[in-house]
Amino acid sequence: QVQLVESGGGLVQAGGSLRLSCAASENILGFDGMGWYRQAPGKPRELVALVRSVGTTLYADSVKGRFTISRDNAKNTVNLQMNSLNLEDTAIYYCAALIGIVYWGQGTQVTVSS
Repeated sequence: QVQLVESGGGLVQAGGSLRLSCAASENILGFDGMGWYRQAPGKPRELVALVRSVGTTLYADSVKGRFTISRDNAKNTVNLQMNSLNLEDTAIYYCAALIGIVYWGQGTQVTVSS
């Protein structure tokens, strides 16, 4: 059972930046991909960004140009650099590991204030 631990969430003013990190309990080289999802109150969970095992990335239209996903295979981590945050980015952010099925982290709260 893969365990994922997120860190880096918090409160930030609109226009600011945050960096989320997700540490996996296993070697991520064997994962099909790793990604970040988010869920705002009253809304379904949505994909934010994904990095596949071959290194290609996928972003939600709403975060393109502002967020960057990266993976560090040596540290078994995946990071999400979030810049130019706005109020609509407020949500719980979940790390996900894709290994046939999806493993989820416990989530980290990101709150953007005006």
